[in-house]
Formats: sequence, C-alpha cells, structure tokens
Amino acid sequence: MQYHLNGFHPGDPDVLPATPGHRRAGDPLPQVVDVLVAGSGPAGLCLAAQLARVPSIRTLLVDPKLAPMEKGQADGISVRTMEMFQAFGFADKVKRESVWINETTFWAPGAGAPLQRVARVQDVPDGISEMPHVLINQARVHDMFLDLMRHSPTRLEPDYGLKVAGLTVDPAAAEYPVTVTLEHTAPGREGQTETVRANYVIGCDGARSAVRSTIGGALHGDAAHQAWGVMDVLAVTDFPDWRMKSFVRSQQEGILMVLPREGGHLVRLYVELDRLGEHERAAERGMGPPDIIAKAQRIFSPFQLDVKEVVWWSIYEIGHRLTDKFDDVPAGQVAARAPRVMLAGDACHTHSPKAGQGMNVSMGDTFNLGWKLVSVLTGRADAALLHSYSGERRAAAKGLVEFDHKWARVVGARAEDDSADGLPRVAREFVNNLPFTCGLTIQYERSALTGAATHQPLATGFDIGKRFHSAPVVRLADAKPMHLGHCIDADARFRLFVFAPANDRGEVGALCDWLEHDPASPVRRHTAAGEDVDAVIDTRAVFQQGFRELDFNAMPALLRPHVGRYGLCDYEKVFCADLKSGQDIFDLRGIDRARGCIVVVRPDQHVAHILPLAARDELSAFFAGIFRVRGPADVASGG
Repeated sequence: MQYHLNGFHPGDPDVLPATPGHRRAGDPLPQVVDVLVAGSGPAGLCLAAQLARVPSIRTLLVDPKLAPMEKGQADGISVRTMEMFQAFGFADKVKRESVWINETTFWAPGAGAPLQRVARVQDVPDGISEMPHVLINQARVHDMFLDLMRHSPTRLEPDYGLKVAGLTVDPAAAEYPVTVTLEHTAPGREGQTETVRANYVIGCDGARSAVRSTIGGALHGDAAHQAWGVMDVLAVTDFPDWRMKSFVRSQQEGILMVLPREGGHLVRLYVELDRLGEHERAAERGMGPPDIIAKAQRIFSPFQLDVKEVVWWSIYEIGHRLTDKFDDVPAGQVAARAPRVMLAGDACHTHSPKAGQGMNVSMGDTFNLGWKLVSVLTGRADAALLHSYSGERRAAAKGLVEFDHKWARVVGARAEDDSADGLPRVAREFVNNLPFTCGLTIQYERSALTGAATHQPLATGFDIGKRFHSAPVVRLADAKPMHLGHCIDADARFRLFVFAPANDRGEVGALCDWLEHDPASPVRRHTAAGEDVDAVIDTRAVFQQGFRELDFNAMPALLRPHVGRYGLCDYEKVFCADLKSGQDIFDLRGIDRARGCIVVVRPDQHVAHILPLAARDELSAFFAGIFRVRGPADVASGG
C-alpha cells in the first residue's frame, strides 16, 4: 500500500485524514445527501465503504436494527469475493481469521454401512485463483467494512434505528429529486418520522424491501415448499469430517450439510426438515433448535452428535425469486431519464443458501454500482452510466437464480439418481459447477463498458467481460514478488495494463508518451485540471525480461509519474515477468509475446477491453463512451 503521498502522517496508515466538517455519528440527520443507502447488510456496507472514501460525496446509511450484527446469517466467501476484498485491503485479515475450505466430502448409505464417505473432491481447482474459498461469520465481514468507513475521510457510520417508510421521485428535479421519509425504530421513538432529500437512493434492505415496494417492484419466482434448519453449534461428535465441508445423505431421514466455521470448533449445519404445504410457511410449524438437532442426529446415525451450545439458529424456506428491474426507470423512459433509485442484494434477488452465493452476489452488485456512482457524482461521467447497473447485474442475478434452482434439486437427489459406478450425482454436479460456485463465471456482455472480442487472441487468458485473472509478477523498482491484480484498489479508477512485446522497439514508450501528452488520449481528455495524471486511468506496464535486466529510470515518464502535493515519484507502476518462480504471466495468460497488448480493466476488476499497442483511436473511443471530456473549467473535486 502507498501512503505519505501528501506529507508524513504517523500512526495507522489505514486511518485516512478526515474531511473538515464531516458529519459525526449522532448528529442530526442532514436535510440533503448525495446518496442514501437503505440497509447495512453486505450490499449496503460494500457500497458505503466505496462512497466513504470520496470526501465530496455525502452519504447517509440507515438501518432499522439498533446495533451492528454480531452473529448468524451468511458465512461463505467465494474466491471471487476474496479477490474483491483484496481491492478493499482486508483479504489478508479475512484469510487469517477464517476457516479455509480445501476439500468437500460426500456421505451416503453404502454396502454394509448405513453411512459412509462415497466421494471427496478438491474444493477450489488449481490455478483458478490465488485466493481460497473461506467461511467466516458475516458479522466479521460487516466489521471490516465498518472499519473502512470510519477510517475513511468522511468518517461514515450507519445511522441505526431508521427505516425507509416511503419515498417519492420528481424526475424533473435537477438536484435531490428523491424525497425519503425515514421512520425511527428505537424504543421511545417508534413511529416518529424525518425527511431527507437525496440525489440517489439505493435499496439494500432485504427481501421485504420497502425501497423496492415504493418504486413498484416485485419479486417473481417460485418456492420449493421445503423447510430447512440452520444452526451454528459447538458440539462433540465422532463424525470424521466435522472440519470438512460435507454433504450427508441418509437412507430415510433426508440430507444435511456440514460447514466448519472459523476458530477451530464452531460448525454450521444446514438440515433438511419437513415438506411444506402449498400455502404453508415454515414459521407456522413452530419448530426450533430441538427439532433441528433431533433431525441432524437421525441423519448422522450411527455417528453421535452431542450439541453443547447453539450459537445461532434459523428456519427458512427455499425460494428462487428475481425482480423485473434493478432501478426506477420504466422501460419506455430509459432514453429520457437516468435512474435515481436502485436495488441491490436480496432486495432484487433471493435464493437458497446451499450454493453459498447470496452474500457474495449481493456484494458483487454494489461493487459494480459503487464506481459508477462515484464517477457520476464527481462529474467524470454522465448519469446515463447508471443504466448499465441494472443491465449487468440483473443478468448476473438471473444466472444465479437459475443455477440455484437446479442445484437445490441436485442436493436433494436420492440414491436412485446416482450413476452406476456409485458416484453421487451431487458430487459430479459439484465438480462441474466449481467455476460458478467460485464466482468466476460472470461475464458482462458487450456494451459501452465491455469491448468487442476482436483482439481477444492477444491475451486469451483475460476473458473480456470476466474478472481480471491475476498472475504473479515482480515489481521492478523494489524486486517485490506479487500478484498483478493486487494493485487494483477499490478507488473507482480504470487500469491500463500494457504488456510489452518481446523486442520492444519503442512501442511502450510511444504509447505512454501519447497517453500523457496527446490531447486525443483518454488520459488527457478525461482527467480534470489539478488531478494527478493517474486519477482516472492508472497506466501500468509488464515486461517480459527479468527485473535485473531493466533500468527503472529508463522507463517512460508516465510509468514513473510525479504525483501528490510534493510531486513524489510513484515507483509501483512497472512490473516484470516472474522468471525465478517460473510463473511467467505471459505464458499463464496467453499473452502474445511478439505483439504485446493493452488490457483495460474496470474499477470492479472486470476486463473491459483488449487492444493492440497501436490502437490509439479505439482506446480513445472506448473511454469516450464512458467519461465526459474534462476541460479547464473542471477541477479535481469534480463537477
């Protein structure tokens, strides 16, 4: 990480200088804000953490709960989400605290045994990501986002005890067109209301979203009419795979899943309970922890399960639902107005927890939305950019709901569905679905934000539209081995990764010179007066030689820019192939060694485009479709 850019500051470098006059927790509610976020779950916090880093953006985050979450709910973190956590700076902390899922085992009745291990598979395939699949209490993920927020320039904290009671949108208003009525939920203040006007409202307020209801949205789908119990327990058992992720299917009693939790002792159980009637709700059965424990004990038999403590529990029904649109703009008015109210997470898609995707996809929603809001609110992009959110993320959510619907049936498959060789269908399907459950199959379609695949052969391992698949490199200035993708921070900037040809005869230098000086270059066109040269588009280069063969001072000026108040040199923009380890990024990612290429990466880590080094016009045209032209009238704070 980089700090001391604008002067030496002792202490924790994660605590950024505060914005003068920032609102403090407990202060009266503001009359107007740029963004009001409803709900402080994973989606709301992921969005708020991005907005909190921008001093000029005024954000209000409200939640009807009276305090932060402490336990329960989601726990699985996919490798794709871990890559996202790296951009926020707390992936290493999550890795240290969490339990890593390395193997998944499958148990079923077998010949001569009421229950035996029938299959085991590696949980994360080799080479698919540098990150592990982990499990950790959702509350700890919340804590890490909350720490980011309170250490950001705006010192943002949630306002607990407030829920959205209603809102109206005035499409003709240029500023603060959304009027939000907030209702207090704290004891002694129930029913009291306050009004706040906002430029944008983001509904991250769950499956019963009040924000969704106010814009006429509804969840559509079906239910499997199956009750499931979930509980976090401290228990004594002789089940051999208590610290493995396991699927256990009994002969007559149904199925359960074992998910080890952080700390070495805690375990989560998902337990199949009763079928429900067509119009019956699980709550009507009056079931509780004793029912879940008793069913789990019957499924585990002949293994013993002695539950010492139930830390958290819930009973839920499987449902697969998706809303029509993730924003408030009617289909016929897309060309005439930009979104002002948007939905994320369970407010617009719900599914079962068995695939472990709910929290991950919810955070993916707002990781996609965050940089777009920042770009619009700082004046870098027109508000029309926000239309891309609904299109991109609804397609991703639709894929998840369809997958979850199929996976729920697979998990419940009985012995007669297994193959002749005895391998459970659930194990076969699990292996086939690993790229999906790792979160790596989302691919945004061609649009203003995702280029055509014309030049995909220049870098076959960086699929356009998919997430940037990192690989090892060595940083030239200090010979540090690292992953190239780890220089992508959650800071709303695009990255240009310039991969040099084997016999670079000045192509990289010519490109960098054009980017830095030519008025037609996207760096010049879209960077405001007073901003650092890399404030909007961060250019970095990767060379095929070893780090001892190159001279940092011979690099183009754009790759060693002088930035910040003192004009200090940035030494972290030039990389070399990691020849010592043999993990050459050019080989690993299929980069054309003779020609090199440009890989454009979006702020949300998705590959936006691949272009030849000489494709000046195409590069300019791509960014012109996203950003405004910034002239002398624009200043670094936006506008």
